[in-house]
Amino acid sequence: MSRFLITDTPLVGLKLVQRQMLRDERGFLSRLFCADELHAAGWYGTIAQINHTCTRQAGTVRGLHYQTPPHAEIKLVSCLRGVVWDVAVDLRLGSPTFLRWHAELLSADNGRALLIPQGFAHGFQAMSDDAELLYCHSSAYVPQAEAGLNPQDARLGIAWPKPVQGLSPRDAGHPMIPADFEGVRL
Repeated sequence: MSRFLITDTPLVGLKLVQRQMLRDERGFLSRLFCADELHAAGWYGTIAQINHTCTRQAGTVRGLHYQTPPHAEIKLVSCLRGVVWDVAVDLRLGSPTFLRWHAELLSADNGRALLIPQGFAHGFQAMSDDAELLYCHSSAYVPQAEAGLNPQDARLGIAWPKPVQGLSPRDAGHPMIPADFEGVRL
């Protein structure tokens, strides 16, 4: 029995993962990760790193982050507490969905996760106070490979559900996408 229902999104390679929760009077069991089951959805290799974040104030935007090759990573992003509006942007050179974005509402209650392939930038907006995310990464963080997009870049046109606030100096300082940006070569 599969513990995940995996659905394609409008962006090629980006998957919505719905965890199947087993519930009874004691509570529930929810599988957060299974390499065998997620392989068909695009996860390969091992988990190199797991991060846990808490965003204190609703409306706060974090991102849009990615790592450049050869340290590009796959991410599985799950919400453990509260609600977030999770965004992925396709940056892959030659992709039919290049520079398009897709967002999903992830919450502790709905059991959804996003499986974000290599070559995508990722960010989110907290829709509740004290929103907590758990990230599984296929590659470890490498500071020299870190890159980002400005979450308010008009070229992306992300329709954030709340006014953008709480950007870190790093995220606010990410450049706008230059006209000659061709994408990430994987």
